[in-house]
Amino acid sequence: MCPGSWSRKNPVSSRENAGPFHVPSTMRATLAHPRTLPSLIFCLLLLGVAIGCQQGQPQIAPAEAPAVPISKPEPRQVTDFVDFTGRTEAVEAVNIVPRVTGYLVKIPFKEGSEVKTDQLLFEIDDRPYKAQLDQAEGQVTLYQAQLQLAKTTLARDREIAKTPGAVTLQQLDQDKAAVDEAEARVKAYQASTEVYKLNLGFTKVKSPISGQISRYYLTVGNLVNQDQTLLTTVVSLDPIYAYFDMDEPTLQRVRQAINSGKIKLPQDGVVPVLMGLQSEEGYPRKGVINFVNNQVNSTTGSISVRGLFPNPKPEGGIRLVSPGMFVRIRLPIGQPHSALLVIDRAVASDQGLKYVYVVDAEKRVQYRRVTTGPLQEDGLRVISEGLKPDDWVVVGGLQQVRPHMEIRPEQTSMPSLARQSGDKETGRQGDKETGRQGDKETGRQGDEEKKP
Repeated sequence: MCPGSWSRKNPVSSRENAGPFHVPSTMRATLAHPRTLPSLIFCLLLLGVAIGCQQGQPQIAPAEAPAVPISKPEPRQVTDFVDFTGRTEAVEAVNIVPRVTGYLVKIPFKEGSEVKTDQLLFEIDDRPYKAQLDQAEGQVTLYQAQLQLAKTTLARDREIAKTPGAVTLQQLDQDKAAVDEAEARVKAYQASTEVYKLNLGFTKVKSPISGQISRYYLTVGNLVNQDQTLLTTVVSLDPIYAYFDMDEPTLQRVRQAINSGKIKLPQDGVVPVLMGLQSEEGYPRKGVINFVNNQVNSTTGSISVRGLFPNPKPEGGIRLVSPGMFVRIRLPIGQPHSALLVIDRAVASDQGLKYVYVVDAEKRVQYRRVTTGPLQEDGLRVISEGLKPDDWVVVGGLQQVRPHMEIRPEQTSMPSLARQSGDKETGRQGDKETGRQGDKETGRQGDEEKKP
């Protein structure tokens, strides 16, 4: 018996408070006891559990198979390629250094502008070199006069020598030596005159190449020293080099493909290469490989390769490529060939091994190991081995599928970044068109309602 129940030993002695909800006094005393109420609640709970256990267990409906999008691989003509990163470099770069010593008197160029070959950049004070040239030319004139006198003396003595005993042979020899000495002096000072002419010309510092000039490192009035002081630099802009490092495995792969005939070199020997800037989509710039280094760097395990790219200046604009820029390089390998492609997110990795999920005829997921190729610009990945054209590949919801799991396949075309962009653009145009039509229709209805 549960605590709180009353005994037959306590007869009902008073019924003055009797009624439909009469509670005996003994029971009221028992319920009022502070230790009795928790026990009573516990008994009621046990009674409820016992009643619930007699009822049957609820039936749980089986889990519904998840809906998963699947697509067939997309066949396409592709060209294998390898991507690298590189830096641009000027084909020609010159440090402008003075060839004579002197003080700067004029700097006629604009910093950072493009200059032409033989354009004047700096002027050095030419007065000392002009004076040296004038002095040398004066010496040449002097020795030419002495040479003329020696020739005249030699001719006169030869006429006199026709008279026996008039002129000795020694005198004739001296006259001949005087002529030779005068000629040598004239030649020597003429040569020094050429040196002074060169020095005078070197006071005008000109650009040896066409390109873009840097700032000037010294201003007017400063002393510059011959073959020592750096005045500025000039770099060429069109065409421009792009250097990148090719890893040793890729180098071996390319060479083996060439030897086996999988890659055919162009008849003209020019290997094409593509380049793209950070702000550009894809690789819009076309160039050629014009240099491969003669040895592999043992520290990095790579070999230096150089591409040559045009860098024209748009009419009324500026060139986009400058030396030192970071660029993306794509090197095509071999000829175009047929391949199967899937969206890149459908390819998963298991300890370095690539695989995809395919759906069989019984709508069950199967694990399929594949060999992947390069990633295309539209987000599709080349599958070299492991897939067939009629395979259905899981292209979404990979987190909720497992091998041998039954699914509800939803067949769709192979998704790609290009299609997603096109769908978004179509949706925007449709929304705009719908909005315009709705606005026009609403306006027409409003006008009709306003009419009496």
